[in-house]
Amino acid sequence: MDEAPAPGLRIAVLVKHVPDAQFDRHISSDDLTTVRAESILSELDEYALEAALQLVEAHGGAAAGHRVTAITMGPAAAVSAVKKSLQIGADDGVHLTDEALRGSDASATSRALAALLQHVGPFDLILTGMASTDGETSLVPAQLAERLTLPQVTFAASLDLTREDSGWKLAARRDNDTFAETIEAPLPALVSVTDQINEPRYPNFKGIMAAKKKQIQVLSLADVGLQPDEVGFAGSWTSIEAAAPRPPRSQGIVITDEGDAGIRLVDFLAGQKLL
Repeated sequence: MDEAPAPGLRIAVLVKHVPDAQFDRHISSDDLTTVRAESILSELDEYALEAALQLVEAHGGAAAGHRVTAITMGPAAAVSAVKKSLQIGADDGVHLTDEALRGSDASATSRALAALLQHVGPFDLILTGMASTDGETSLVPAQLAERLTLPQVTFAASLDLTREDSGWKLAARRDNDTFAETIEAPLPALVSVTDQINEPRYPNFKGIMAAKKKQIQVLSLADVGLQPDEVGFAGSWTSIEAAAPRPPRSQGIVITDEGDAGIRLVDFLAGQKLL
């Protein structure tokens, strides 16, 4: 009797719609949240997406039943991050959007994402970037793994999957200043990857056209079983009390060499406690 084929991998990649770093960032005077008028798919999330695509391609791709799902939360415009992910190669997308999500800190974000992943899962592997390029806290992956009771590996610089009799197992390399370490874990698991893991691909014309036929599931807090006070400002562990624009850069000091430039430079550096 022939063995049934092994079920395909389901990989979720968390992607975020963040302010474009090419433009100045602004804080809303109404509620001290980040203004996201000019936003794009977070660059650091592209490495996680590329890692997912490379993993499924190395193990037979869609023909083997493997799927990559791009997942985000945020306002209506945040769906752009999912659409870009579909153009790059993700198979489908999920967008959690609700006005009550506004103002969510890392803890409220991880709570919302955990409920979302439990609702649309299960997933064999959840991949994230090393941080978001707006908050840059790197807190969400660890908090999310805790909420989902999953093994976690953070800041992976390489990632491999092997299939054994007992199931899938991942091996991730973490690079430190003076050494590298390899961590192994069974699936399901959650992994955050660094910007050294690969070189993300760009959407091509074929991918852009194919993305138009791919499905994006849009969900609300009620759909995933959360109450408004569990997220957003009410459900956050932290709050912003005040924010102000960064002051303009002051004019630097120009030292003209009149024979004592070296001494004046040393005095300046000493005055700044740089010596």
